[in-house]
Amino acid sequence: MFLQCDSSELNNYLIHSEWCLISDYAPLLITIPIAEENINLHKRTITKNSNEEESFIKEVIASVTKLDTSNISDIPELERVVNNFANIVDSAWMKNSKIINITKHVKSWWNDNYNKDLTKYRFSKNIED
Repeated sequence: MFLQCDSSELNNYLIHSEWCLISDYAPLLITIPIAEENINLHKRTITKNSNEEESFIKEVIASVTKLDTSNISDIPELERVVNNFANIVDSAWMKNSKIINITKHVKSWWNDNYNKDLTKYRFSKNIED
C-alpha cells in the first residue's frame, strides 16, 4: 500500500490479517475523505454554423495574424507566444459563446424555451404544462 507521506488524513489504515482466510495476503483498509464538491451545471457553447461561430473564427484568425512569432529563440519566448495565443482564443470564446444549462436534455434541438416549459411543469405537475 502506498500512502501520502506526512498526511494525517491519508495515513489512517488498517491491516486485517484475520480476513485473509486461506491466502497469505492480508486485506488492507484505508478510509479516504472526500470533500463535498459543487458541480457546475452550466457550460459555454457556440452553435455550429451560427453567426457567433463565424465571428469567433474571424476574431481568432485576425488576432493570430497579428501575433509576433518572429523571435522564438528560447522556451520562455515560446511560452509567451503560446500564452498570448491562448488568451486570444479565450477572449474570442468568452465574447462569442453563450452560457447554457447542462441537463440530460443537451440535444441540438433542445433550447431555452424547452427548459422554461420543463421547469414550469416540474413546479406545477400539471400535464397541460
